[in-house]
Amino acid sequence: MGAEAQEGSEEQEGRRDGRPPLAGVWEAALATLAADLRRRDAAARTRRAYELDASQFASWAQRAALEPASVGARDVRRYVASLTEQGLAPASSARKLAALRALFASQREHGAIAENPADLVSSPRRGSPLPRVLSAREAGRLLDGIPASDPLALRDRAMFELAYGCGLRAEEIVTLTLEAIEHDAEQVRVEGKGRKTRLVPVGEHALAAVDAYVQRARGALLAARASWEPPAGDPGVLFLSRSGRPLGTGDVRRRLARWTRRAGIDGVSPHALRHSFATHLLDGGADLRSIQEMLGHASVSSTQIYTRVESARLRSAYARSHPRA
Repeated sequence: MGAEAQEGSEEQEGRRDGRPPLAGVWEAALATLAADLRRRDAAARTRRAYELDASQFASWAQRAALEPASVGARDVRRYVASLTEQGLAPASSARKLAALRALFASQREHGAIAENPADLVSSPRRGSPLPRVLSAREAGRLLDGIPASDPLALRDRAMFELAYGCGLRAEEIVTLTLEAIEHDAEQVRVEGKGRKTRLVPVGEHALAAVDAYVQRARGALLAARASWEPPAGDPGVLFLSRSGRPLGTGDVRRRLARWTRRAGIDGVSPHALRHSFATHLLDGGADLRSIQEMLGHASVSSTQIYTRVESARLRSAYARSHPRA
């Protein structure tokens, strides 16, 4: 059976996840949301998450005989409550509510509804655990433990030196280009969330690791691509996979997990390196505004979590050290 025929039979029998096909009004609402997200240049991962979350709500609403124009705030609250009853974490429920706000904002913008019912629903309360932060000694043990033994290790050392040395997100790491590393100015040009570009200083350890990777390893990885695919020119992306393709964020997490296990350090993600970057800057006397700029936070309120990390560290030191604590 051809792919088109197979897709048609699946639509007739229901979706692969067991949900029935959506009615035309919901399909149209989801299509409008998808078009609006593309028009606003939302990140691909954000689009996928919003479209999935919105489609799940559409299935729930359809079972309740609701159409987009008849959904009220009470219905949205019922849906969020049902997520909690299913054991969904508050953070996940809050993300799905954000998707519903986007869905109904799209409907309102196009004149299908008068008010956004999801705007009247409060987000589930979320705990705010402090981020995992490596000590300076742990960070050094992790990075110094990555040997300069082969192209992949050289690449990984450069990636994680930049992640820790510049506070980069995983997505920012995999989208860096060769031209983004400005050696003379000792800075890196980073395209962050919302396609906002920022300049971040780069230390000598990270620059040396990048130089070693580019001079001794990147060419070999690029050659691997040419061995199985007709050469199409250098993609220009700084970090390449074993097969010469650009890396994904999942690759970064897996490689970091390998090296942290080897270093005997638990619970380290790329974002933990970013948290450690900011916390160590604060420990060293950097002001919040400077840290905010280097992290690419839109608001200093996002950066203030690191004052809580510092406060927690000081309280711990006090409890350990003061005779009257």
